Amino acid sequence: MELLLIRHGLPVHLQTNDGTPADPPLSDIGRGQARRMADWLAGEKIDRLYSSPMLRAVQTAEPLSDRLGVAVELHEGVAEYDRDASEYVPAEKLKEVDYERWKRLMQGDVDINFHAFAHAVIDSLEAIVMANPGRRVAVTCHGGVINVWTAHVVGLAPRLFFSPDYTSIHRYLCAGSGERSIRVLNEAVHLRSSLPVR
Repeated sequence: MELLLIRHGLPVHLQTNDGTPADPPLSDIGRGQARRMADWLAGEKIDRLYSSPMLRAVQTAEPLSDRLGVAVELHEGVAEYDRDASEYVPAEKLKEVDYERWKRLMQGDVDINFHAFAHAVIDSLEAIVMANPGRRVAVTCHGGVINVWTAHVVGLAPRLFFSPDYTSIHRYLCAGSGERSIRVLNEAVHLRSSLPVR
């Protein structure tokens, strides 16, 4: 089967005042990115579409769902490691306003049990793979999820080691016998093309 992991579009910067989890929506730019991604994938046969339950991932999935006529299925196991944080700062903004914190983030220094997060992600994506033999399945999710799965596929310890573009597509081939391989990482032609945004 082919597994497509799609990072969400650019969200807004959001901080809650009461300490409840920040769950930001997509920005206007992020919505445009999601539409471009949906247009790019519209000609492909995608059998199932899963999404993290976090708002930025769900809103990224919606244009693709509309274009393909495939329902969005929420999957808790592909939520991001920051799902309980009271603030969401897009990484590029964080780099501008708090460079030291951004560097720690890029080195995988996050305020959670990263080992437990990684195992939950891998178990969830393996379950999706095993439930969909012979299919092409897309999952809208997050940079941390994509990093963990990619490290798993290439045999590295779970880590954050690259920065996927917003709405980038990452393709993996997953055999029923257990082999996993990377077909494409960080496919983002849709963001660089001159095609008009619908």
